[in-house]
Amino acid sequence: MKPGELQQYMQRLLDAVEQVIVGKSEVVRMVLTGLFAGGHVLLEDVPGVGKTMLARSIARSIKGSFRRIQFTPDLLPSDVTGSSIYDPQKREFVFRPGPVFTNVLVADEINRATPKSQAALLECMEEFRVTVDGETHTLPRPFFVVATENPVELRGTFPLPETQLDRFIMRVDVGYPDPDAEVEMLTRQTLRHPIYDLEPVLTAQDVVEIQQAVRRVYVDDSIKRYIVNIANRTRRAKELTLPASPRASISLFRCAQATAAFEGRDYVVPDDVKRVALPVLRHRVVLNPQYVADGASADTVIREILEQVPVPMAPVPA
Repeated sequence: MKPGELQQYMQRLLDAVEQVIVGKSEVVRMVLTGLFAGGHVLLEDVPGVGKTMLARSIARSIKGSFRRIQFTPDLLPSDVTGSSIYDPQKREFVFRPGPVFTNVLVADEINRATPKSQAALLECMEEFRVTVDGETHTLPRPFFVVATENPVELRGTFPLPETQLDRFIMRVDVGYPDPDAEVEMLTRQTLRHPIYDLEPVLTAQDVVEIQQAVRRVYVDDSIKRYIVNIANRTRRAKELTLPASPRASISLFRCAQATAAFEGRDYVVPDDVKRVALPVLRHRVVLNPQYVADGASADTVIREILEQVPVPMAPVPA
């Protein structure tokens, strides 16, 4: 798949989703960047800003299967992955797949479930498979988790552990639409929700091929070093008690490739890395409580690091 063709496919999906999600072009693009990079995305914001609808729009646009799990305190791991049920006719246990066997999965309000149920997604997200009663079952591809999360200050939530947060390639804050976009949203929903008029523009197999093509986007050694230098700088930052992991470097690498493809290039430039650095890193680092008390945030620390790390002059491939 050539760069121009790849960009057309990616833009086609972006345009389709924006028929439903109004005034959030950068948010939609970041979520699709996570999809094309082969990862999963965590959406954090207050209820009612369109987090679940965004995932539904993606699933409908790629003609893929869609499932939703409402995470609650009484949710069991088997409610996520599936379980073995005894079949009296066959006189044996038969695996009954859970809702994770889908193309697009919404883990709705994931931080309302207990850590044990949250952990049921770990193997699914990292290895794209499920192991139940010693048997391993492969998930369909693409497999894309969009987890929604309420702010941790709301009552009845269980903050996600760092190991789970690190499985998400990005954390994207949705935010409220501007007034003009909100008026446009009301207009589009005058008769019925635009999700019902959304037609597929790609197939699930198209997405798999895009993911494979994104991995072939050229990344110069100087850009790789730039990514590693950013990660290493977080490990020396006095403001952080938990810095970026090697998985964070890989995620930044993959998302930079997807960003370059979105721009119609078959090579990565430093600006691609900068564009995705915040959503890739913000949920993987933990601030020193002293700096939290002073009003600092992960975003401000990451921005400072990006300003401090020297930007390479990467050669453009012929």
